[in-house]
Amino acid sequence: MDPIQLWTLGIVVATFILYIAIAIWSRASSTSEFFVAGKGVPSLANGMATAADWMSAASFISMAGIISFDGFDGSRYLMGWTGGYVLLALLLAPYLRKFGKFTVPDFVGDRYYSSTARVVAVICAIFVSFTYVCGQMQGVGIVFSRFLEVDVDLGVGIGMLIVFFYAVLGGMKGITYTQVAQYCVLIFAFMVPAIFISIQMTGSPIPQVGFGGEFKDTGMSVLERLDGLNQELGFSAYTTGKFSTINLFCITAALMLGTAGLPHVIVRFYTVRRVSNARTSAFWALFFIAILYTTAPAVAAFARTNLIESVNEVEYTSVPQWFKNWEKTKLVAWVDKNGDGKIQYRSGAPFEGKEPVLQMEGDNPVLGESGQVLVTNALTDNENELFVNRDIMVLANPEIAGLPDWVIGLVAAGGLAAALSTAAGLLLVISTAFAHDLVKKTFKPDLSEKHELALARIGAGVAVVVAGYFGMNPPGFVAQVVAFAFGLAASTFFPIIIMGIFSKRMNKHGAIWGMIAGLLFTGIYIIHFRIGFKWFGMEAGAEENWLFGISPEGIGTIGMLLNFAVALVISALTPAPPREVQELVERIRLPEEPEEAAEAFDASV
Repeated sequence: MDPIQLWTLGIVVATFILYIAIAIWSRASSTSEFFVAGKGVPSLANGMATAADWMSAASFISMAGIISFDGFDGSRYLMGWTGGYVLLALLLAPYLRKFGKFTVPDFVGDRYYSSTARVVAVICAIFVSFTYVCGQMQGVGIVFSRFLEVDVDLGVGIGMLIVFFYAVLGGMKGITYTQVAQYCVLIFAFMVPAIFISIQMTGSPIPQVGFGGEFKDTGMSVLERLDGLNQELGFSAYTTGKFSTINLFCITAALMLGTAGLPHVIVRFYTVRRVSNARTSAFWALFFIAILYTTAPAVAAFARTNLIESVNEVEYTSVPQWFKNWEKTKLVAWVDKNGDGKIQYRSGAPFEGKEPVLQMEGDNPVLGESGQVLVTNALTDNENELFVNRDIMVLANPEIAGLPDWVIGLVAAGGLAAALSTAAGLLLVISTAFAHDLVKKTFKPDLSEKHELALARIGAGVAVVVAGYFGMNPPGFVAQVVAFAFGLAASTFFPIIIMGIFSKRMNKHGAIWGMIAGLLFTGIYIIHFRIGFKWFGMEAGAEENWLFGISPEGIGTIGMLLNFAVALVISALTPAPPREVQELVERIRLPEEPEEAAEAFDASV
């Protein structure tokens, strides 16, 4: 076992022991502790836990990778996710917390006075959460595949066992305090290499300053040099966008509005005692999130520069060791198209040319003993010869930059912490939706607390297995899969929550059909263009057939508008909600005495 693997194994095992110990120490013994951590989490700790819950594998592993490949267009993730959290914290969370229901389906069921609405909301919550969690499990598999040199699927299986233990045992109480530890691990793991590389390349110990500064060796600004490198290789300038304005807007809006409908984030505002504590938690969470999000563009720029300069036009026999290490995972691959023995990194999809016939396993190429892609015919065209999975950029960056082995191991532990923290929160949402919202609130109101807790744990166990399957068979790279989940949340929950808080006229009929319309439209569009099947005579997956030129990542914005339209029209054509419901909507928007709010919340759990 090489030094990198030893450091990685040591740090990962140490952090896992810490997570499991915390889960045992804080294990849930009641439904209140399992669902909302007993409502006694301090604001600062809840802010850390929320940040860890929020910053998934997509934020830690994949976001900087997308920015490094897409440049300006990658800002959609920064703007969408950051703006979305602000929208959730300021516009929705205080009202939902004041309403006193600790799950979105619970809010929908009571606000829209309908068991049917509750069931539809449960289906939407499960659909969104499973889509999201498969991206997290995929991230776990990527980390393990490189640093422990195991198959990606085996890596997903290891992650399943770990998250099953502390999510099923500890519930929200165990997950909350585990996530506090995971935030500390992931932010340290993200910032340490960023600071090292910023000093190495620009002389500044602050990555955000280094990103806007100059390289020590040339005196050229970071972005100017990166623009030049990209253009020399046939790519568009790093600071120039390629997406159409409408597509960029729709993706950003879907990410932003989907945030406001994510059930695993909303439930965080119920783990504190009062509304004022929820607001303080939101502030701390935004502060902790901003540390990583303001650093990600710098990490992306440094990684992109290092990638190009370390392998392009380099003889394969002299390629750096990091390249050989990552080739073993099949997440990096090279095929010598022109026979010159050098790696040619150019604009365009890798391995396209004169009909190369590659041996593939799923979406990844099969490598021979020498590390090259196995092909069945000769290639002579001088096009892109390099395949790089963008999800490896953050994980590989310390190796590319030649940082110490312990830093490389630390980054692996951080990636796992980010993926597992969010996976645990999502699995809890799924188990809560099943045990609390579906069984107890809809079909068996007399269910005892003991049986409800048992059902919740069974639901979490089943969810782990299903999530693991989708983690092994994902429909895209990590951040892309997560973007699908945000689109689904935007098209289902956001309109219903907004109208439930601010419209007394919105009734159950509008809410039910609005959610169904948004879910079906967005879900079918994503499945068609990402997974692929033919409908209405269109060729599956063809970009030229995108509706209004909008990609699957952004279609949730249109689904949201459809949800609003259907809900408003049907609501206007059907009877108004009961008077007591309208009074409830008025009441949750008015100030309330702290003791009264606490008593109402206690009664709801």
